[in-house]
Amino acid sequence: GYYADRWKKLLIPNSSPTKAYFDTTDQDPFCMYNYLLDITTWNKSIRRGFIKVKLTDYAGNTVESEMNSEASTFQQYKRVKILTGFYQDLDKISKMSLTFSTKTVIGPKHKLRVLQMRLKSLNNPER
Repeated sequence: GYYADRWKKLLIPNSSPTKAYFDTTDQDPFCMYNYLLDITTWNKSIRRGFIKVKLTDYAGNTVESEMNSEASTFQQYKRVKILTGFYQDLDKISKMSLTFSTKTVIGPKHKLRVLQMRLKSLNNPER
């Protein structure tokens, strides 16, 4: 794993309160592969919910993101940035799909109309 005491000077500058969360797994190299999803929607009414990302590479391998613990709010023509993590990294992505959920059993099902989206690897920013 990672030794948190090595990060102390970066995480707690000038004694300010700081929260840090290290996502780890039981497989080598003990970390999540993090991506930043930058999405702009064009629904007329506000939508609040969760997005799950599924990536597929050219060989047909797929990986699905973990569901975020906090819901995002999507407004017409407003950009939303969501940190999403995967337990496996895919080198060359051929397809990306999104699933929008409000996590409610009762009530109408809503669609999220996507105008633009960009997925950026935080582990490998050159991609």
